[in-house]
Amino acid sequence: MADLEALKGKYSSVLQLIKKRGVRLDHVHIQDEKLFLQGAAPNVDVKNQVWNAIKACDPSYGDLTCDLSVDESLPQPAPDPVIYTVVAGDSLWKIAAKFLGNGSHYPKIIAANPGKLKDEHSVIHPGDKLVIPPAE
Repeated sequence: MADLEALKGKYSSVLQLIKKRGVRLDHVHIQDEKLFLQGAAPNVDVKNQVWNAIKACDPSYGDLTCDLSVDESLPQPAPDPVIYTVVAGDSLWKIAAKFLGNGSHYPKIIAANPGKLKDEHSVIHPGDKLVIPPAE
């Protein structure tokens, strides 16, 4: 007989992604000796991300049945932040203009990088990796 906890462990990265991306799970149980997941994703992209995560765990996914629909009335997940590698000539102003639409939004980059940037006088170097928050 299939073990629910063992299968949930095998597909734990999928279950974490489901939670992170706002997928509603209506059923998680063993059915026909397989882990059965049923619910709805907030959009097609999230549904595809879940399927990619499933295939990354087990390309055959022979021990899993996943029935996801799309329900656009669900809250849409926030976009993932971008990781940007600083190049020569960059400034926080230039990076903010490029990614956030206006150089004056550079404080958002500072706020997204508390361990690396303290204020507008923080020095950045080529090769530094900065988290760029989603544009609003």
